This record gives sequence, C-alpha cells and structure tokens, in this order.
Amino acid sequence: MRTRVRAGESSAFAELFDSYARAVYNHAFRLTADWATAEDVMAATFMEAWRLRDRVEPEGGSLRPWLLGIATNTARNHYRSNRRYRAAANVAAAAELSVPDHADEVADRVDDRRRLAAALTALAVLRRPEREVIALCLGEGLDYEAAAEALGIPVGTVASRLSRARKKLRALAEAGSARPFAGPVPTATGPSRTAVGAARGKVRGNREGAGPGRQTRGERTNAIRPAQEGNR
Repeated sequence: MRTRVRAGESSAFAELFDSYARAVYNHAFRLTADWATAEDVMAATFMEAWRLRDRVEPEGGSLRPWLLGIATNTARNHYRSNRRYRAAANVAAAAELSVPDHADEVADRVDDRRRLAAALTALAVLRRPEREVIALCLGEGLDYEAAAEALGIPVGTVASRLSRARKKLRALAEAGSARPFAGPVPTATGPSRTAVGAARGKVRGNREGAGPGRQTRGERTNAIRPAQEGNR
C-alpha cells in the first residue's frame, strides 16, 4: 500500500479513503466539535495526503497515524484557540441534548447524547496540544509511538501531555463540574455515502488538476446529518 500510495496510484488512494475516512472524520470532530467542519477537514486531509504522497516511506506499517497527523494539522487551521473550541463545544453539546427522539429510541440515544455532551465539555477545558493527544490516544487508540509519529513530537512529550490532560480531567470530575471522562468521544458510524462521495470527488478533482468540487455549507450539512443523527 505504501509503495502504491507513494507512486500516486488512484486505486491505492481509493482504498486509503475507504479504510480511513471514518477514523479521520471522527478524529476531526473531536478536535473541532463541529460536524460540518469535520467533513471539511476530512476532505482536506485526503487532498493534502495526495499532495504529500512522495513523503510516504516505502516501508512501514499502517498509514493511519500519518493521515491522523495531517487531519490534526488541518483542524488546527480551523480552530486555533481554546475559546473558539469551547464555544463550538457548548453549541454542539446543547444541540445533542435538545433534539427530540422517537419513543422507541429514547433510552439509547439520550444516553449517547449525554456522554457526547459530557465529553465535549470535558475536552473544552484542555489546551489544544493536550486535546490532540487525548483524541489520538483515547479516541483513536494509538499507542504513544504512533501518536508521536502523527504529531511529529517525541514520545516523551506525548506521555507528558497525556498525563497532564488526564490530571485535568480527573480534577474536573472530582470537582463535580462534569461527568467523568473515561474514554473516547462516542462516534458516528461514519459520514453518509453522499458525504463520502462528495469528499472523494473533491480528492479526485484535485488529483486530476481540476481543483476540488465546491458545495455550499448547507449541502454538506444535509448530506452528512442523517448518518450522524442515526448513530450518535
């Protein structure tokens, strides 16, 4: 796979997208607290991966850490301050708790929404570097070495940031300011087929030199919302 991606094979990038679009999408949401922005980040990540394909080493393991690192850098461009993240997290958390449910779905979906709202509230107290290691290590299950590769930092820095983040979250839980945060943010099963097709079209257009296709914000949101609301 690495050799094929490095060579710019379209079929290799299609496989890469199919394998990791969901992971990139959910990681982007943990970092931005906004579903529509997460879709933008997902599409931009794969376009950037195409541009940087010659940096992929022929030998190595999964390309997931590499893609998540690109997604992290892309998300930084959208939310560069904790104040903006907190505002987005508050809006997202409020929305999760206010959308009505059908009677036969109440129990599971309300519980998921409360967990998501609590997780977003907890993550909002962290500095961006701490939130990134939490998203990678707890959200995506990367070990310290893979997280260090994704972020381009030493393994020891990953360990120290994760330790600080856990202490902050533990203190927050003990103070009663939020429910304990013990694991990854609940995630959707992934973007809808329509959203995936749109993102793939952007990547394909970029590869062919035509530039990414354009959609309005409303079109992107409408395309992706059904999958999110049905699985959160």
